[in-house]
Amino acid sequence: MPIKGTDVAKKLPQKKGCKDCGFPTCFAFAMKLSSGGATVDKCPYLSAEIRAELEDALAPPIRLVTVGSGESALKIGNEEVIYRHEKTFVHSPGIAVLISDKEDEEGIEAKIAKMKELQFERVGLTLRADLFALKFESGEKARYLALVKKVCDAGDVGIILISEDLGALFAVRDICAGQNPLLYPITKDNLEQAIPLIKQSPTPVGVKAESIEGLIPLTSRLKEEGIEELVLDPGSRNFLEVLRDQTLIRRAALKQSFRPLGYPTIVFPSAVGSRRISRESRVKSQESRGVGLQTPDSGLRTPDSGLSTIDYHGLKEILTASMCVIKFAGIIVLPDLDKHALLPLLVQRLNIYTDPRMPLAIGQGIYEVGQPSEEAPVLVTSNWSLTYFLVSSATEESKVHSFVCVKDTEGLGVVTSWGAGKFSGDSVGAFIKKSGIEQRVNHRKLVIPGKVARIRGELEEALPGWEIVVGPREAGELPGFLPAFARSLT
Repeated sequence: MPIKGTDVAKKLPQKKGCKDCGFPTCFAFAMKLSSGGATVDKCPYLSAEIRAELEDALAPPIRLVTVGSGESALKIGNEEVIYRHEKTFVHSPGIAVLISDKEDEEGIEAKIAKMKELQFERVGLTLRADLFALKFESGEKARYLALVKKVCDAGDVGIILISEDLGALFAVRDICAGQNPLLYPITKDNLEQAIPLIKQSPTPVGVKAESIEGLIPLTSRLKEEGIEELVLDPGSRNFLEVLRDQTLIRRAALKQSFRPLGYPTIVFPSAVGSRRISRESRVKSQESRGVGLQTPDSGLRTPDSGLSTIDYHGLKEILTASMCVIKFAGIIVLPDLDKHALLPLLVQRLNIYTDPRMPLAIGQGIYEVGQPSEEAPVLVTSNWSLTYFLVSSATEESKVHSFVCVKDTEGLGVVTSWGAGKFSGDSVGAFIKKSGIEQRVNHRKLVIPGKVARIRGELEEALPGWEIVVGPREAGELPGFLPAFARSLT
């Protein structure tokens, strides 16, 4: 639990009336410290010991870790709640694609190309994977070095370096240290050897053990050495263990303030096994329910159709990844990127990590669809992102260049904002007057959503000289409405 202001106050020197921290009293300063509104260095009278103690106590329960640099930097951790509805999840998990140096050039190039190409637009946001995970498997350091250089030259994307050979790991670290890569895995077997190498050029470190308990001495030892940019892998071996371990790590950090586990995590769905059930048991169970036989090795068998193209292992990996989006993973490493699996995973991530207290909204203003002229239609709608993008997409589909006037309704849809009094005739009229649209068109016709047709009269009073046209009730009807309406303006 976060430290209380009263507990912070007990550790302060209590110098009456000094005000050197910028606050009237030590207690006021302590309350501000506990809420994150001030920093410990504001008090010049703290001893080094007390300062370090307070900094540790006031640090977030899950440390913020940054992988990558510049615009591609991925921030993970720094979460405050177990359940999204308690407040919100903040830093969404990074999606990485695994590339082994054993793969042929064609396969490597294909994965690099997919990272660039598989980008999806949704409610004004670009959804995409975030990281390359580069694995040393060939045993040839020169080959691994060439792979890392190729990916570094391919673009500004975060990198995870994976090698159990410390020589290879730190050799490639040195050529891309400026990109702040994540080094993985640091284990009990290589910890002491790795520490001085990490400290030479600090970057984030992935710590791996065979259990949650095995992580504790590793993270504690690294913290003693001042190495705290850590990502945890508890070595979960199946789906249930992944769910258990991710949950226990999160709860230990947030509920018990257990610092050795207060770090984000990394999961490799392709390494997660599945519980095997005998074929005979599956046959009896599934045939008794009138369904075909599903086997991990051969896909889906039905009585008549034989084998289908369903990839059981690919399905298992994406389902594990989907669960990890919800259950606290910081980085999810996929063996490949497939648009049919990646898009729903990215949309799920967007939905889970959108602040439930703040609807997605766009700024108030005039938006152009195409290249509208002075004779272009003028539409008005609310600033809920989904509403705007439905309207703009349907307008674009109609091939009618138009102006879409977006009124600030605090992220509410048209009907909801009308019910809340934020999309009334008076307020829309005032917005249109101030928007400047009158100087951009030579007509005075405004299209309003059909679902709020009742504001027409009020809006005509608020906008003298304008003709208010009631448009379709649904955005999908705009392609059939706009062409004829546009012709009436010429």
